[in-house]
Amino acid sequence: MIDRLEKEVDMLERHLQVLRMVIENEPIGIVKMSNETGYPHHKVRYSLRVLEEENLIEPSSQGAITTEETGEFVDDLDEKIDHIGEKLEGMKIDDAAEVEN
Repeated sequence: MIDRLEKEVDMLERHLQVLRMVIENEPIGIVKMSNETGYPHHKVRYSLRVLEEENLIEPSSQGAITTEETGEFVDDLDEKIDHIGEKLEGMKIDDAAEVEN
């Protein structure tokens, strides 16, 4: 059950790392991102596709670039991650509620 969540978080981390690279280095191509992150080309390509579907990046002849929506997404990101972290923190099972063996 928790394994799926962990995989989703890992994938989100990769998507955000790719987005960060586009923001900091635009325009940037798949090969450069793959070399710098260590992710295989197909994983970088998938992250770029997801980011493009979310209108956070767009392709150009020189590589991926940001869109008008990127700034607003980045501005809201930390707050959303903090909110999710608080939800996860609230899901913990306290020591007082330990299951008896």
